[in-house]
Amino acid sequence: MATDSTEFEKSIRIPFQKDGFDDVRAEYSQMLRQQLAKGNNGLTKTKFITFGVEGESMAQVKPRLDHIQNDLLNNFHRLGVQAKPLNGVQRLKLMHDMFNMDGASKFHFDWKDLVKSGLSVKDAIAPTAFAFKNSRTFQMGGIFCAASFLSITASDISDQLLKDFLDMDSSQIVTMHIQSVDQNRAIKTVKRTITELDRSKIEEQKKAIRAGYDIDIIPSDLATYGRDAKALLKELQSQNERMFLVTFLVLNTGRTEQELENNVFQASSIAQKHNCNLCRLDFQQEQGLMSSLPLADNQIEIQRGLTTSSTAIFIPFTTQELYQSGKESLYYGLNALSNNLIMVDRKKLKNPNGLILGTPGSGKSFSAKREICNAFLVTDDDIIICDPEAEYAPLVERLHGQVIHISPASTQYINPMDINSNYSEEDNPLALKADFVLSLCELVVGGKEGLQPVEKTVIDRCVHVIYRKYFENPLPENMPLLEDLYNALLTQDEPEARHVAAALEIYVKGSLNIFNHHTNVDIHNRIVCFDIKQLGKQLKKLGMLIVQDAVWGRVTANREAGKSTRYFVDEFHLLLKEEQTAAYSVEIWKRFRKWGGIPTGLTQNCKDLLSSPEVSNIFENSDMIIMLNQANGDRQILAKQLNISPHQLSYVTHSGSGEGLLFYGNTILPFVDHFPHDLELYKIMTTKLSEVTGAEKHE
Repeated sequence: MATDSTEFEKSIRIPFQKDGFDDVRAEYSQMLRQQLAKGNNGLTKTKFITFGVEGESMAQVKPRLDHIQNDLLNNFHRLGVQAKPLNGVQRLKLMHDMFNMDGASKFHFDWKDLVKSGLSVKDAIAPTAFAFKNSRTFQMGGIFCAASFLSITASDISDQLLKDFLDMDSSQIVTMHIQSVDQNRAIKTVKRTITELDRSKIEEQKKAIRAGYDIDIIPSDLATYGRDAKALLKELQSQNERMFLVTFLVLNTGRTEQELENNVFQASSIAQKHNCNLCRLDFQQEQGLMSSLPLADNQIEIQRGLTTSSTAIFIPFTTQELYQSGKESLYYGLNALSNNLIMVDRKKLKNPNGLILGTPGSGKSFSAKREICNAFLVTDDDIIICDPEAEYAPLVERLHGQVIHISPASTQYINPMDINSNYSEEDNPLALKADFVLSLCELVVGGKEGLQPVEKTVIDRCVHVIYRKYFENPLPENMPLLEDLYNALLTQDEPEARHVAAALEIYVKGSLNIFNHHTNVDIHNRIVCFDIKQLGKQLKKLGMLIVQDAVWGRVTANREAGKSTRYFVDEFHLLLKEEQTAAYSVEIWKRFRKWGGIPTGLTQNCKDLLSSPEVSNIFENSDMIIMLNQANGDRQILAKQLNISPHQLSYVTHSGSGEGLLFYGNTILPFVDHFPHDLELYKIMTTKLSEVTGAEKHE
């Protein structure tokens, strides 16, 4: 069904909000319009299956119909295709939309009104007018239509035939009536045909003898048909094939007679390209229309016998679209198979957690920045970025966000001991905070074994002591520091406490004391970027862990206010390398969803990511994965983990920047995201050195 392209364009336009960013919204909308022009985005392809069984009464056939429906839905589910049954009103709406393609009348229907009004269901679906003026076309409301059938003359058909029909840039209805033939009857029919062909062959050989030439010289058609018929018999008898009678109908439409003829001509060209013919249903236009309705009623007696494998070619699931209308749907690129826009809302997933995987230079950071920018312009979500490579600052500054530089030389501080009353869903928010402090100390103390049980006990005891003053009087100056934990540890009798305190000393009194200050930056800006590039190797993991905790604090506060929080963490593998930080990260990943958090991890080392069974939980708890170009070793691991077919894997093998696979719930789609280079946004978002320096010189 076609939707008006201007209407579709309006639906993707980002509405202005007069908040100082409308110029960015205008530019982003311009980019979406440019991408829109590359596909058939005014078209909505919908596929329906109507199945029927013969019987004497409804009561007799209803259990059989229900059984077939359950079978079909289970099979679709196994294929990863989403399917749902239609109720009576939905079926009526479908027929109403088919009869009223001009959009002149809206569908209004209620079963209760039927008795009162004296009308029937036909009155609810009928078009404004029908006109069957000639033998080749008819008029339905304000639309001109022509019904044709496909004469399948090709010896070999590919699924591309149906795809080409469905990719036409016009409103049309493609209908296939498929009827199974009793196996014994099918075999008998083929045997009869072989007998007829053999008889014709003998006749030709007799003629050859009488004419005095070689009896092996027989018409090529006869030889071909004979071979094909014998091959068919073998398939039916021994290769689990069945026989089906197929009627293939195409109903073309146009707003004018000329437009209709152009569309019919285009459809005929597609048929010829595949060695088939599209023939007009002369004097059978009305029957063609009725046969196109989802009523399982075929009034066209033109059938072609096909085997199971040949019929399966026509099953129309070669491409799947991902387009969700809604004000919070974000753009993720173009469908590589159909060039249509991919627009989805992660919040509609069971689990909105996401991963962006790819080799360096494959476009990971760019994908994240595009999503950050889009989410900022469209939603009112808060956005927090953990940036170990100092790549996100230009974008955040353009959106008037807060960039926090955390380094030994910086005067911007984050206090890792910060807590708020909503920090945990339990009555005691300290329980989760103590878990974080343990992870922190474990990272500081180091060693293969991590913390000893006694060390864990004394840290937990000290955590409860140092927060007592704050909870009695929750003022900012009463918030404990790392130094308070250090001092509390020194007061304990156990030697293990002094061991942990000694390890903490460099972070409290030594040269790495940047985390021993009260928070002095605005971490409540709508978009916050933690730049930890200057932390150095020693402190980077610690910095990432502390940022993660600051994010958790923000997530919990936002839940109370009914807001979502999007968290992007680049170089995610750094957090997952150490067992201590990995365990905490996995825990956070699991908790985020319940609290309205939407985390996204960016990483290039999938081997590291999947080596630990604990970390593989992150995959299981992520329903949104953007997979870009992959290294050879990673490809095999991911194919096994995510059940990717070899064909799908080809989209992440030596693929260009911004090309790959998108996993959205159960849907896997190849996508392409080539962002226009002439936009200001591109210059802000790109990380390619040549392009960045080029842009600076230009300015």
